[in-house]
Amino acid sequence: MEKSADVLLSDGSAAHLRQIRPEDAPAIVEFHSRMSERTRYLRYFSPYPRIPERDLERFVNVDHHDREAYVVVSGPRIMAVGRYERLGHDSPEAEVAFVVEDAHQGRGIGSVLLEHLADAARENGITRFVAEVLPENGGMLRVFSDFGYQIQRRYADGVVHLEFPIEPTEKSREVQESREQRTEARSIARLLAPRGVAVYGASASGQGIGAAMLGHLRDGGYTGTIVPIHRRASRVAGLPAYRSATEAGVAVDLALIAVPPESVGEAVADAAASGAGGLVVVSAGFAEAGAEGAAAQRALVESAHEAGLRVVGPNTMGVANTDPSVRLNATLAPTLPAAGRVGFFAQSGALGVALLAEADRRGLGLSSFVSAGNRADVSGNDLLQYWQDDPGTDVVLLYLETFGNPRKFARLARRMSRVKPVVAVASATRPLGLAGDLPGPDAHAVTALFARSGVIRVDTVRELFDVGLLLAHQPLPAGRRVAVVGNSSALSQLAVAACRASGLAVAEGYPHDISPQAGAHDFADALADAAVDDRADSLVVVFAPPLPGQLPDEDDDFAAALASVALAGEKPTVATFLLGNLPPRVPAYPSVEEAVRALARVANYADWLRRPPGVLPVLSDVDPSAVDLDGPPAALLAAYGIEVVPSTLASSVESAIAAASALGYPVALKAAGGALRHRIDLGAVRLALAGEADVRAAYGDLSASFGPDVLVQSMVAPGVATVVEVVEDPAFGPVVGFGLGGVASELLGDLAWRAAPLTDRAAAALVDEPRAAPLLHGYRGSAPVDRAALIDLLLRVGRLADDHPRLRSLMLNPVLARPDGISVLHAATELGPPVSRPDTGARRLYMP
Repeated sequence: MEKSADVLLSDGSAAHLRQIRPEDAPAIVEFHSRMSERTRYLRYFSPYPRIPERDLERFVNVDHHDREAYVVVSGPRIMAVGRYERLGHDSPEAEVAFVVEDAHQGRGIGSVLLEHLADAARENGITRFVAEVLPENGGMLRVFSDFGYQIQRRYADGVVHLEFPIEPTEKSREVQESREQRTEARSIARLLAPRGVAVYGASASGQGIGAAMLGHLRDGGYTGTIVPIHRRASRVAGLPAYRSATEAGVAVDLALIAVPPESVGEAVADAAASGAGGLVVVSAGFAEAGAEGAAAQRALVESAHEAGLRVVGPNTMGVANTDPSVRLNATLAPTLPAAGRVGFFAQSGALGVALLAEADRRGLGLSSFVSAGNRADVSGNDLLQYWQDDPGTDVVLLYLETFGNPRKFARLARRMSRVKPVVAVASATRPLGLAGDLPGPDAHAVTALFARSGVIRVDTVRELFDVGLLLAHQPLPAGRRVAVVGNSSALSQLAVAACRASGLAVAEGYPHDISPQAGAHDFADALADAAVDDRADSLVVVFAPPLPGQLPDEDDDFAAALASVALAGEKPTVATFLLGNLPPRVPAYPSVEEAVRALARVANYADWLRRPPGVLPVLSDVDPSAVDLDGPPAALLAAYGIEVVPSTLASSVESAIAAASALGYPVALKAAGGALRHRIDLGAVRLALAGEADVRAAYGDLSASFGPDVLVQSMVAPGVATVVEVVEDPAFGPVVGFGLGGVASELLGDLAWRAAPLTDRAAAALVDEPRAAPLLHGYRGSAPVDRAALIDLLLRVGRLADDHPRLRSLMLNPVLARPDGISVLHAATELGPPVSRPDTGARRLYMP
């Protein structure tokens, strides 16, 4: 199967990379002819005016093992070629080279080629690249030197000789991810700040979706040029119309497409010919309509990428940018919320208009908005890349229905949340798992997984706006102590109860109840005192309206009193204010519980920000190349430095005795059924069998109750039983779980979870997080277990899970933890076809 990928270049445009084919020969000749003499000289060290037939034959015919070549194409045209050639039979070294057409140099094509060539070479057992470069070829030298590898240079015979290992390093991954962020951000910037917009599908009659979008674009005050495309009409909606975008004679960066699905391809081709950078495809009838529509959607994206275009949609409700210098309303919503500093991504096209209307009603100002629709190309991950460095965005809201590239989402979210808060509506219910009957994280654990990535997960759209308003207009709390101030003791007690239920601490001296007869001045004084109280980190204000006629008119401006404190202080303030409206910048909620819940979510995020992120430690005795996934689990674990206590399966009393003799007494016998082998409470385990008679008696008991198959295992010192699991989660990819062993822990789901691979801090937190974790620390006089050994085990399991996409599940149960170390008594794995992990390897655009 041909290897190929859609990739992004440094200017944000898309391109297609694939293996070279024999039929590329004419295109290679044409490509060569377009190169300048200088480019040919720098690549071939000679003028090389034409490619001899013998060289051409060798160029386009490769074995994809010792010799590999990739081309980067735009439509039928080749823009660049990169290749490697192994230096001798079975050599671990290969010579690498690439050449980019003059018109496309400086667009980052060389680094993309090098990434994909390195991936292919590693798969074929090559560990080092060598290259020879002329000293004056500064561009190619920079590509190699900027790649993040440890490059050795020497100069001889007028040529710079380069050598470097191609195994990814921390530095090379940082370089690759930095390039990925820049290119994806630039591709989105081209969509959200276009110089001109071509509209396909706007009828001259003013009816239909296309006409509506054209009207919204025009009436929203878009500052660029609007180019209606119509086959017959000369004017549409009062604007000059053109048969083709190229006829307009203006720069068109974005195309809005609202034509029937069978006409979308024609519109894409026209937009590409005009030099557009992206498409917003409102048209429906694609993947949401069945298999035929899904095929049409794939063809749409492929043709767009080959032409250098990104695609929003199809079946989207549009994109928007409220920046006064742009004022882009390319959506189905007649009006947008006010300009603000919140970026909003909605996967759902159908709910997009309602979401914008709710944001407007709640007074939440937006910087930009994207509805992904079918999410055939542009996704929430792309928007995270864009918003990370967008100076106009301080907070990000995500409405997610599914995860296309979960590992990348988790990685980007961890990085993004260190810079700007991310709030996501994402389901905590899990689809049927990939890992047999292992359920994986429950709803509580999913929320915790999001929190560990820095994402504030909420359950509803209402909560999304509740938290978004607080983050947009108030500072983060410095701690979890809350001052409750109000004029209703009943509401104050509700606030106290809500704080405690949400894990917030009511500050000493609170709640502070002012009299229901107190005026606005007294109310303001109480709030001002709380705002400067060192015992509190945030304020919860509860206010019920006074009785009619109770206060003079000049003393009833409670809204102004609250606003004066909430907008001037350094502590976040939330309010349940049952009297009129507050300014939008004062987060107000209809109930005390909603106000406190929003505050608690933000306090949890602030706690996460204060914790250092941790590092991926270097692990000794890890050899992924020694892994045979189809072999026994013990061998797999041994390749990662994890030892499993030996055991032997026996199906008769004689084989059990023989196994016990081979292992050496004392031994343990266990029922071999997967759910039984650790169930001492059911009598499925016999321990400390000292001789043949003990084994014979124990086997008789076990076989009578549980069947003839038993496990015979060497005895180890007793300890606290723990469990380590790995499952594949749809939102985070492989996740590692840890908990205490036993039926009670299983019944209560007392496992903590983290996404793999694990940092040192994540592994340490896993050990301490289960509710039963005090048993590990020396409970009621027992000695504390070797915590460092458990952390090391979890780090190794996390690395293993991250390295092998075929590993659907792993269960280590039990793992005995003692003061002097740990013993893994049993390991079970479940394998399957490799789970797609598009966040690994060379950069590529993910296509669901």
